[in-house]
Amino acid sequence: MTALKNDRFLRALLKQPVDVTPVWMMRQAGRYLPEYRATRAKAGDFMSLCMNPQMACEVTLQPLDRYPQLDAAILFSDILTIPDAMGQGLFFETGEGPRFKKVVTTQADIDALPIPDPEKDLGYVMDAVRTIRRELNGRVPLIGFSGSPWTLATYMVEGGSSRDFRKTKAMLYDNPQALHALLDKLAQSVTSYLNGQILAGAQAVQIFDSWGGALSAAAYQEFSLAYMQKIVDGLIREHEGRRVPVILFTKGGGLWLESMANTGAEALGLDWTCDIGSARARVGDKVALQGNMDPAVLYAKPDAIRAEVARILGAFGNGNGHVFNLGHGITPEVDPAHAGVFFEAVHELSAQYH
Repeated sequence: MTALKNDRFLRALLKQPVDVTPVWMMRQAGRYLPEYRATRAKAGDFMSLCMNPQMACEVTLQPLDRYPQLDAAILFSDILTIPDAMGQGLFFETGEGPRFKKVVTTQADIDALPIPDPEKDLGYVMDAVRTIRRELNGRVPLIGFSGSPWTLATYMVEGGSSRDFRKTKAMLYDNPQALHALLDKLAQSVTSYLNGQILAGAQAVQIFDSWGGALSAAAYQEFSLAYMQKIVDGLIREHEGRRVPVILFTKGGGLWLESMANTGAEALGLDWTCDIGSARARVGDKVALQGNMDPAVLYAKPDAIRAEVARILGAFGNGNGHVFNLGHGITPEVDPAHAGVFFEAVHELSAQYH
């Protein structure tokens, strides 16, 4: 494999010295970019784009071509590829988001779910990883990812997006053994899926626990974190002669950073509701931190964007172990020039802290 020309993202995740704070952005290949919208129109729809390795590679590289400051690429895919490969029938309705043709409601539904084989059932994702790694040619590392078992379960039980997760939470309290059976299958599926991505060329992986913050403290530990722990324990951690860092990101998980840091993951993602300086004081040297600017700051004028970048860098302070990111994904209406201001500011203003 080609040697990495820029490895500061991987170094920061391992709390090693870097010259400037590395930066990437959740949803960096997305609708805010006109070149992405053009490729998606050519693909026909979102899932056709995900399932075409050449087009998935094209949109993964678009932000890197536009913004030379980016320190990582992230695989272009969707968290719901696993439930789809389990036979749930993923489709997207305009204005409605993701939906499933089949919904999980009973123990029999759960018993019938297969654990997907990454190369056979999700081969298009593995092909995309291989294609992107080849085309990156060592420019920056490639991040692979998956949804967390709890987050995937909510979509499978609700049949799509939900505001209150009432069906999933009813199962959690009425029939916890059924939900545990579903989460266990999902943890096995995510582990093999992420290991497949690592073997195909992903150099770090992130687990997106988008809806963990909707749980009570006790339910989070039992129904979300315990299954992410299983995944961390089962992942390939060395590949191609390097450590493969794992990032856990629970949106709304700021209350539980200490227990997240005990999983053995290298880094925790923070949303914007959490002060990064306080988070660093709480977790100490156990993990690196990723985050955590409010994505809405990118609607502001350039001076305000720079000021908020400076504030977050100052809150983290001197030393290693910070990957700058948004606290959630960039939104489609952001001016691409404002994202450029953000990336430039991180590199320019962070050198003094290293």
